[in-house]
Amino acid sequence: MGADTALSPRIAGALNRYRVLAYVVGVMLLVLVAVAIPLKYAADVPEVSAVVSPIHGLFYVVYLITAFDLALKARFTSKGTVLVLLAGVIPFVSFVAERRVTARVRAGQPL
Repeated sequence: MGADTALSPRIAGALNRYRVLAYVVGVMLLVLVAVAIPLKYAADVPEVSAVVSPIHGLFYVVYLITAFDLALKARFTSKGTVLVLLAGVIPFVSFVAERRVTARVRAGQPL
């Protein structure tokens, strides 16, 4: 995290919050897609999906807020902002997006 010292405290804080939420949303989406939905439809066990779905939804809303906050502070392009916001709805994409966003923000490159 030493690279964050070159960032302004506002951007560094927004980046850290975004990174945490990107991982949480990514993991919750994988649990939903790989465990909860198959259990619901293949094994007729809807209870797991009934719990995991709203939790993922709540975290996704918080992810949207933190990603948008970072986009404003780091001055993302409109296209970059939309792509980062959508990254939480496709399995594994939030992990890839987090790596790219972190590298570009730390390097001061536009997104």
